[in-house]
Amino acid sequence: MSSKLCETITLKGKPMSNNSIYKTMCRGNFPTRYLCNKAKTLKEDYQWQILQQYKEKPLREELEVEIKTYHADKRKCDWDNFHKLSMDAMTGMVYEDDSQIKKATVEKFIDKENPRIEIKIKRSSLQNNN
Repeated sequence: MSSKLCETITLKGKPMSNNSIYKTMCRGNFPTRYLCNKAKTLKEDYQWQILQQYKEKPLREELEVEIKTYHADKRKCDWDNFHKLSMDAMTGMVYEDDSQIKKATVEKFIDKENPRIEIKIKRSSLQNNN
């Protein structure tokens, strides 16, 4: 992305809800959340897809993302519940950390034949308020 203004990454596969990617177990008196096996497998698959599409070093600047989730059916789903795993998969590969994202726009669509997540990443146009 060093020479381009923006980059789009498409992650194929049915987006997973935040509610289904984590499990909880107790260790002594302390509940611990962990990524379930299905989510680990999907995150690894996303990382392989990212490697095929993004060949640059991880970005270091502040960023903006436009996220489009394409679901296989019309089941009720919250707009903010399906992109955490994809954002985490890009950490260390596309950007150093997802805390660099200063603005995110999320849209959801239905595509029965091709469920996926499309993520457009660009340098942030927002002023840093530090």
